[in-house]
Amino acid sequence: MADRALALDGWQGTSDRVMGGVSRETLALEDQAGRPWLRLTGRVRLENQGGFIQMGADLAPDGRPVDLSAYEGMRLLVRGNGERYGCHLRTATCRRPWQSYRHPFTATPTPTSVTLPFAGFAPHRVAEPLDPCTIRRIGLVAIGRAFDADLAVAEVAFYARGCGSTQTWNSR
Repeated sequence: MADRALALDGWQGTSDRVMGGVSRETLALEDQAGRPWLRLTGRVRLENQGGFIQMGADLAPDGRPVDLSAYEGMRLLVRGNGERYGCHLRTATCRRPWQSYRHPFTATPTPTSVTLPFAGFAPHRVAEPLDPCTIRRIGLVAIGRAFDADLAVAEVAFYARGCGSTQTWNSR
């Protein structure tokens, strides 16, 4: 199976300010050792029912679902400040902003490949299990507690079942 990749230049930053919160985010494309990294920084605050900042991207340019049923999960190449973050997937059945499928990970200061099998994504405020045939959006999120976030990603890849090949989204 061929690689599948998501360009880092198609991502957007969002915070709880869209719902009246006071968290703030900055999203910037940076270079580290000749490799582009998309870096999310900011302060997550809990005032006014807030509590998140994120970088997110639609998998298809028109926002439609993408069939990823041939893949077992995702791999992220990340670095950060040692904090715990979340990968949130939204599917065609996620109609409300708070609905998603979530998988936690830690971003260490050293660039690290993090493997997130689809089977490990927990439904959040949705009844159905994750259906890889209907994934439309990915978010990398600092959420749920007050802290300073610093998360960078250089690669988002979907890896295939059994054969070990991947489909990679990167910035080039």
